[in-house]
Amino acid sequence: MGVRKNKAAQVRKEAKKSIVSARMKGVPTSPRKMRLVADQIRGVEVDKALQILKFSSKEASINLEKLLLSAIANWQAKNEEQNIEDAGLFISEIFVDSASMLKRIRPAPQGRAHRIRKRSNHVTLILGSKNISKQ
Repeated sequence: MGVRKNKAAQVRKEAKKSIVSARMKGVPTSPRKMRLVADQIRGVEVDKALQILKFSSKEASINLEKLLLSAIANWQAKNEEQNIEDAGLFISEIFVDSASMLKRIRPAPQGRAHRIRKRSNHVTLILGSKNISKQ
């Protein structure tokens, strides 16, 4: 029974080796604005995505560029023996979820008050590899 569990753990470990992700939590940008930039780089190769983010005029592209560089560093830490150019890395998944909201009140005319919602988000980026080599 112990051998079977150990083998299953090894299979899971090998499967996790091909999946590399990076997460960024509590980014003080609205999820809607972040999704506009995330949609541009979904499914794109890593080199091209870095160029898109570098030359984008959106504020959210700065944070996504840092997140993508972090995901690349995570891939390099898991696959030290492989070359990054030969791996064919691309962004297989990227999704933006809403995070906590800061609620503030702004004075309005005639003694009223308007609520201001300062939104934030969580971003998850998962890299995939086109050239998976068996050892």
